[in-house]
Amino acid sequence: MTTLLASANALELELADTDAGEGNPSIKTGILELDTVKDATFGVWEIVPGVLEGVPPVDEVFVVLSGDATITSEGDDEPIVVGPGSVVRLVVGQKTRWDVRETVRKVYIHP
Repeated sequence: MTTLLASANALELELADTDAGEGNPSIKTGILELDTVKDATFGVWEIVPGVLEGVPPVDEVFVVLSGDATITSEGDDEPIVVGPGSVVRLVVGQKTRWDVRETVRKVYIHP
């Protein structure tokens, strides 16, 4: 059966203050888990402009729907700039920093 779960860009996410890491003011993020397939969950996540530092608690693959940010990951040679259409993989336990210039909305998959 084929099912339309949502229009990811039209979903209204409830944004809440999130700890942005040591020395950074809290930042607003929102998340909505849409469903699970086998053991993988997927949903929509959004973050407003600002800085977010942290360590992903799980591996993640995501596709950016809208926005603009630079992601710097500890141990990587260079930061990556993400925008609409970017497909990215985050690795569990790798310290990352998001410098968000324009609100980012992404669809994520957590295996």
